[in-house]
Amino acid sequence: QVQLVESGGGLVQAGGSLRLSCAASGRTFSNYAMGWFRQAPGKEREFVAAIHRTGGRTYYADSMKGRFTISRDNAKNTVYLQMNSLKPEDTAVYYCAAEAHTLGLTPRATDYDYWGQGTQVTVSS
Repeated sequence: QVQLVESGGGLVQAGGSLRLSCAASGRTFSNYAMGWFRQAPGKEREFVAAIHRTGGRTYYADSMKGRFTISRDNAKNTVYLQMNSLKPEDTAVYYCAAEAHTLGLTPRATDYDYWGQGTQVTVSS
């Protein structure tokens, strides 16, 4: 019922910034909590950040706090991930996800119902 398309990935130097966007289809985008995950080669998918349906509350993995900011614009059916002070260990494919069945915010990938195809972020040292 929801299609998600990420954009904004690319190659950036360590210490630089990128802003990822996730455009969602559907009339009920505001009913979903949204999350960002990432996955590096050979590693499990890792939680990055999540945002409540209203955008009023956010939740970050400890390693992202102070560097990454998740936001959403429900009028545009879009969620964003602003990434600052990027490090080589941030290199991964970043995925946008939508969650419809949990009342709060969750870092569990299995709790999310819809996923985008991902966008590659590469941070050079």
